[in-house]
Amino acid sequence: MRVERRRWQVRAIRKRRELEVVADRTSSVPNGAVLAFVTIRNEKPRLPYFLSYYRRLGIGHFFVVDNGSDDGGIDLLSSEPDVSIWRTEASYRKSRFGTDWLNWLRFRHGHGRWTLTVDPDEFLIYPFCDSRPVAALCDWLDQSGIRSFGTLLLDMYPKGQPSEHPYEPGDDPFRIAAWFDAGNYQFSKNPKYGNLWIQGGPRARVFFEGAPEAAPSLNKIPLVRWDRRFAYVSSTHMLLPRGLNQVYDEAGGEKLSGCLLHAKFLNDFDAKAAEETHRREHFARGREYDAYHLKTQGENGLWCEWSERYINWRQLEQLGLMSKGNWA
Repeated sequence: MRVERRRWQVRAIRKRRELEVVADRTSSVPNGAVLAFVTIRNEKPRLPYFLSYYRRLGIGHFFVVDNGSDDGGIDLLSSEPDVSIWRTEASYRKSRFGTDWLNWLRFRHGHGRWTLTVDPDEFLIYPFCDSRPVAALCDWLDQSGIRSFGTLLLDMYPKGQPSEHPYEPGDDPFRIAAWFDAGNYQFSKNPKYGNLWIQGGPRARVFFEGAPEAAPSLNKIPLVRWDRRFAYVSSTHMLLPRGLNQVYDEAGGEKLSGCLLHAKFLNDFDAKAAEETHRREHFARGREYDAYHLKTQGENGLWCEWSERYINWRQLEQLGLMSKGNWA
């Protein structure tokens, strides 16, 4: 495992050559700030709410890699004083879907800090997030000797076809994509890396109903007290050293955990699926996007009679989708 970890670190250091600085404001990063890392491509409509949401949680600085956007999003970000930006036209697939680029930025700027790595359509929910900033969560994790925080990626969707619900930049996407699957999740343990592997939810139910084992993985470890010796292996699904993947309690208790609300299914979903099917830059050469592009969802979209309308984090805890553990 040490050899593999070193290989990912060396690869990330080499991949830094693919990144061109657009705006480097790292000298102004506050001491002790929680840092966010994200890769984007043509996500301009989502960016205003994304920045607003994470600023409210207390994120101190955003590290953004723009992978060939042409929608003006990079101009929007360039005017934000708490955002540093790098641009690349290199292959997303050959960077291991952005993992190499962000491994380098965390190596360079994240050492000794809490780092949050998310996609622009992922929104962190944790216990007491409505009253406590993310720094309070990180302080409790520090005091408890915990270096990583696990989440379930919770796919959110509207009732009806996404194309029927226009989304305006700056809006809360979960006023539209307000529903989720409360059950329908399968868990297994990855024997090599020791992380939980979670599949299911609406994508398995609708797009992969005939092959649920091929459905996207929903386990994520987005929040880590970073050390330059660390490296993500596959997106934020797992990382090295292996101990960082044990974000669950093997003894049968409940360990503090959260959710990432996933705002994928907005009115641009069909267009994005068609584009990514053509580009072949995602995992397994876009197999997931092939399923999205080819499968008809029906008049209710992903919604079904067992769908739950989202209320708050306490609801997710009561449903067993996250836990406050012993954080009081």
